[in-house]
Amino acid sequence: MCMGERKAVRTAVSVSALALAAVVLTPVAANASREPTPGPAVDNPIDADGLGGLSTETVQYGSHKRQSMDVWWTPDGQQRPGVFLIHGGWWSSGDKRYMREIVRGYAELGYTVFNLNYRLSGDAAWPAQRTDALAAISTARKHADKWAFDPANYVLVGFSAGGHIAASVGTYGDGISGLKGVVGLSPIISPLRAYSDGEKAIEPNKRKLRTAAIKLAGGCAPKGKCSRVWASMEVAWHASRKDAPMLTIHSEDEFVPPVQSQLLKQMLGQVGVPVTVFTQPGANHSSPLYRQPGVAERVQQWIAARIG
Repeated sequence: MCMGERKAVRTAVSVSALALAAVVLTPVAANASREPTPGPAVDNPIDADGLGGLSTETVQYGSHKRQSMDVWWTPDGQQRPGVFLIHGGWWSSGDKRYMREIVRGYAELGYTVFNLNYRLSGDAAWPAQRTDALAAISTARKHADKWAFDPANYVLVGFSAGGHIAASVGTYGDGISGLKGVVGLSPIISPLRAYSDGEKAIEPNKRKLRTAAIKLAGGCAPKGKCSRVWASMEVAWHASRKDAPMLTIHSEDEFVPPVQSQLLKQMLGQVGVPVTVFTQPGANHSSPLYRQPGVAERVQQWIAARIG
């Protein structure tokens, strides 16, 4: 995004959402940090009992033990659209194994599915998590023929902290080749907003999210030497016209409020990228929200409209 576009987009942000940011941060370009080349794919079959024609394996896309993903595909020789799933867990916990039910659902719909683990905030600070997602995508595209995957046609689906990672990939650089959309379930679009909201919050999860965001940034608050990493963590600040369309879903009363996604909608809308923000009654967050009646169907319909 050119300097003129970036200045116009930042000016459009509401004062309430970025009051703290105006004081302590200077945004940096989306591609300010170099992403490393992914490691080689390594076969390691996982339990495939009762998969009804589906094939699975676990693949290392880097040298760290957390840099792995489970691949589910239909070995029929066809190229199929891809779905990359990114689990949540405060950036500091969680595991792809808890996503198995959701993974299988998309595989049975006919997609090639990549279920990611990534380095947690205790392993490495931001942007390691975005780096890992990009490396996983690169590995999948490199071995597309093996997994019956169309490398020019895929989406990302992230849950909570995983939604932040997915959305950060969606606004990385000037568009990611083949990425046709990003879905976030309770996505943390603005760690800076979470930091501000959690300062005097009564709700314990808001306080916990503030602490988690500090840990993701390497253990420091959004000022001084840490201002650049916090700026890099802000999804909406990196909006550009070739970014992927997004669908975000929040519960009305959850601790990651819908206003975070409204900020993203405003910013991406300024450069012509559509964002749909859907709210669901209640306070369910992340995977429990996905399991609410009608939510999974909404997500699946949105994905099908973009990648078939």
